[in-house]
Amino acid sequence: MKRIIAVMLTGIMTLSLAACSSAGSAASAGGGASSGGDVIRIGVFEPSTGDSASGGKKEILGMQYANSETPTVEAGGKTYKVELVYADNGSSADKAPSAASELVGKDVSLVLGSYGSGVSMAGGPKFEEAGLAAIGVTCTNPNVTAGNDYYFRICFLDNFQADVLANFAIEKFSAKKAYCLGENGNEYDQGLVAFFTQVFEAAGGEVISDSFPTNNSDFTSYLNKAKSEGADVIFTPVSIAYAKQIMEQAASLDIGIPFLGSDTLDDNMVLEATKDTNLQLFVSTFYQEGGSETFDKGIKDYINNNSDALTANGGNDTISAVTAMGYDAYYVALEAIKAAGSGDKAQIKGAIPSVKWDGVSGSIAFDEVGDAVRDTAYIKTADTSTGTWAFEKVQTGSGK
Repeated sequence: MKRIIAVMLTGIMTLSLAACSSAGSAASAGGGASSGGDVIRIGVFEPSTGDSASGGKKEILGMQYANSETPTVEAGGKTYKVELVYADNGSSADKAPSAASELVGKDVSLVLGSYGSGVSMAGGPKFEEAGLAAIGVTCTNPNVTAGNDYYFRICFLDNFQADVLANFAIEKFSAKKAYCLGENGNEYDQGLVAFFTQVFEAAGGEVISDSFPTNNSDFTSYLNKAKSEGADVIFTPVSIAYAKQIMEQAASLDIGIPFLGSDTLDDNMVLEATKDTNLQLFVSTFYQEGGSETFDKGIKDYINNNSDALTANGGNDTISAVTAMGYDAYYVALEAIKAAGSGDKAQIKGAIPSVKWDGVSGSIAFDEVGDAVRDTAYIKTADTSTGTWAFEKVQTGSGK
């Protein structure tokens, strides 16, 4: 990933800003106001450590590529350099508030992130207290924006995503019985399981649900239960780390039941775990490679010519949907800054609701809650022979 070093000379004083690491760690050490000088700072609130680090790094990658492509913004008749400032929320709701406070202390003009709904909900109150707007990128739980006027997002919501997957299970597999598995106490997992159950049961299906404890590594009993209960599909909207283990163990047990996964399973690590197996994995996601030829070529060139970016992307140039979303989020932020006419955080917050942007992941606009107006999701499947994602279909919540 490109290092971001901004050196500003104001009179006789020099302010040095630290460069970010490939994991997206802290990149700015406080200093002048975000609207001061010729720099506007955008906070990046993402996990670069913990269970969601793989997704967070890929989301950051999209922002960094966009920043390298468009490193300045015109606002109020002035050209500003745009600097990304990082705080690692550690994939943990316990660490998220301090990471959010870190960005507030670095005087950013607005925030992008996070990958992970739980950390977004945990950090949200800190942004609200500071009067600082945050734009969620792929945090899909409805509670991220509920009751927080300062949190917006550009992704679809979990109730929509669960609706899409439940209808897909019924149409694709004529599923009558579904087994749902999520982490105990994880709001993202449990929220999706609850939404999926509601839709699936309303359609006449039966749902069996289990929750595993945090840091669990043996999923044998859960997978065998799904098989013994005669489940037609297994829905497991878990983190990347857990999904990888579940796929590996399901392959060794020869479970033989199709898996349905939420957007978190759209990751190279999960894909690699399915290679050369007989697993069937279908995921709902925000973008499929091939959606924008220009973006695909540009991001692949960026990844392949930058060793840090290649490492952050898992060692290959497969385009993750969250990378495309991070890219779009950056440009939405620029549009908000342009509309505000400055780096003033209050003016930017006021400008976000009216922003519209045709991104690589689709058209982006906001409703009265601050959520994205989205009515479709991509369904793709793991091609286990090639270790790549294959497009399945675009589906709405109604199942069409």
